[in-house]
Amino acid sequence: MTLHKNAAISECVRNGFIFYSYFCRDKTICMKRIILITGGQRSGKSRYAEKTALSLSENPVYLATARVWDEEFHTRILRHQASRGPQWSNIEEEKELSRYDLSGRVIVVDCITLWCTNFFFDLAADTEQSLHAVKSEFDRFTAQNAIFLFVTNEIGWCGVSENELQRKFTDLQGWINQYIASKADEVILMISGIPVKIK
Repeated sequence: MTLHKNAAISECVRNGFIFYSYFCRDKTICMKRIILITGGQRSGKSRYAEKTALSLSENPVYLATARVWDEEFHTRILRHQASRGPQWSNIEEEKELSRYDLSGRVIVVDCITLWCTNFFFDLAADTEQSLHAVKSEFDRFTAQNAIFLFVTNEIGWCGVSENELQRKFTDLQGWINQYIASKADEVILMISGIPVKIK
């Protein structure tokens, strides 16, 4: 890991959460950082990502990848945005994350599963095309000098589905998780609200 000469990097633990600082003394980001936060449903992934982001920045970015299917879902999104508070910059983007110049920011991307879903269905459930498209967009997006916190799910832990479409998507999700983990500086596995550092 190469650090800027003016970097002031530290690690501390508060309330069971591991926090890091990757900023220069002038408060700018000295190096890119990719953190993957994974786990099962309701394991505390988003909560951990948000707490970590707020420990690193007074005004982090929340980049939501959910597709807005109807007015009820749109209302739910607005409610979630309001609950996060005014310190967050909220962006809704289904696929093209790299459209946004977020250099120097701390970004929570929530979540990889919904992001992959959008590619998967737009590409007629073609796993290979989807895999290539998601990897390429991930690489474009993370070329920026920023701190990225990606939230994902371990949907393969639920067993093998009888539905072919679900099996294909589970494969896609697993391969993307592996790809992002290979690129990540840190990987955190959430178990019952407890963060376990595995990389």
